[in-house]
Amino acid sequence: MESRNSKRAIVIGGGITGLTAAYRLQREAAARDIPLDITLLEATGRVGGVIQTEHRDGFLIEHGPDAFISTKPAAKALCEELGIADQFIGTNSKVRRSFVTRNGTLHPVPEGFYMMAPGSLKPFLKTPLFSWRGKLRMAMDLFIPRRERDIDEAVAHFVRRRLGTEAFTRIAQPMIGGIYTSDAENLSLKSTFPRFLEMEKTHGSIIKALRAQKKQAAETSQDTSGPRYSLFLSFKSGMQTLVDTLAETVSSSIKLNVRVEQIQQDTDGTGWQVSLATGETLNSELLCIALPAIQTSALIKNVSNPLATKLNTIPYASSATVNLAFRRTDITHPLDGMGFVVPATENLSVIGCSFSSVKFENRAPEKHVLLRAFIGEPTSKHAEADLIQLCQTDLAPLLGIKEAPQFAAVTKHTQAMAQYQVGHQEVVNDIERLTSKLPGLALAGNGYHGIGIPDCIRSAEAAAISLFDAL
Repeated sequence: MESRNSKRAIVIGGGITGLTAAYRLQREAAARDIPLDITLLEATGRVGGVIQTEHRDGFLIEHGPDAFISTKPAAKALCEELGIADQFIGTNSKVRRSFVTRNGTLHPVPEGFYMMAPGSLKPFLKTPLFSWRGKLRMAMDLFIPRRERDIDEAVAHFVRRRLGTEAFTRIAQPMIGGIYTSDAENLSLKSTFPRFLEMEKTHGSIIKALRAQKKQAAETSQDTSGPRYSLFLSFKSGMQTLVDTLAETVSSSIKLNVRVEQIQQDTDGTGWQVSLATGETLNSELLCIALPAIQTSALIKNVSNPLATKLNTIPYASSATVNLAFRRTDITHPLDGMGFVVPATENLSVIGCSFSSVKFENRAPEKHVLLRAFIGEPTSKHAEADLIQLCQTDLAPLLGIKEAPQFAAVTKHTQAMAQYQVGHQEVVNDIERLTSKLPGLALAGNGYHGIGIPDCIRSAEAAAISLFDAL
């Protein structure tokens, strides 16, 4: 029998954000001793969204993200709370470096180099990635005055302003593209890499900031001026571990293959009506929409057109992941790193490639290799067979691949990656202000305060807490 004081909550979207929101609502209701009936609605036949692990012929295939970064605490803390931290694995400590393609050859990222600037002098001077003119221009960062005005700036403009064109085209652009599947010409520095803004503000120079960090870390074994591969975590059985654990915890709340057609407020403004494609209508006091902003916009239009309009200004990009399985003898490259990124100037279809079975242990059978290639727009719209062929064409000369893969698995992520364009923070501020006028509603996902798994988890938990606080 339903208690007179019991509440109902609906979560729309069964990706990592929606699952976390449902879990946190469940835990918070128990902690506050509030009877709460939770329903999670997922339009497809599975939960997890882009996170999906497949075990095939001894290979562990990640169709989506293969790890998360532990410096953002939300994901690690959630895993500890769920009791799965004992299943963590880190990256291979023997090959903690990556490569950048230059004129059809893979070159190691110089030791101490962080995204766009050098933190160590000798490796930087020796690298063939940049011309001497390019290196001198990057060194000018030491003398260029800091920008005093606190305005949002495109990442590309920032890198060119402080470090020059070569720094952008040869390393910053492919590094950033590998993270955001994005055009850095329009990408907001404030919303994506605020650390570099802080470096300029505090030290007046990116290079000075990296050198200062290196000095502070001199007594430890970890140099914080370069990529910190040790901070990336996955699970022994793949990222699906996190999804399965959350799903099991909230399993009674999940409804699959249920598409939401529209939402609207109750006439008295104290609750929500969620209309499904089946013709059924669900009612609740609390509603969390954990979908991409463009999908949220379509649902919210009848409730608040100004909010829908703002949500619709956040663009999304598509991409594709292609897993390729090989015998080790079919690849001549030593694969002595985590993978590589490809500058746009190389004119390849592949924007990057991870050496999955090198990056993490037990990802491929003995004497075999698993590669994960990434393709951005607009190539991702091709047929799967074409994408596999494009990957083979691009990877063969770079890695010395002599034979076709034993198998390949293509996963398309359509309109999945939010693009944080210049002015994004102001857009999100407006979205949050307009959402606050709608009692019992919370929005969460990768469209607002970060695109990574920890960001989505933090967004979901904040949404859940805000709904309870509103009660």
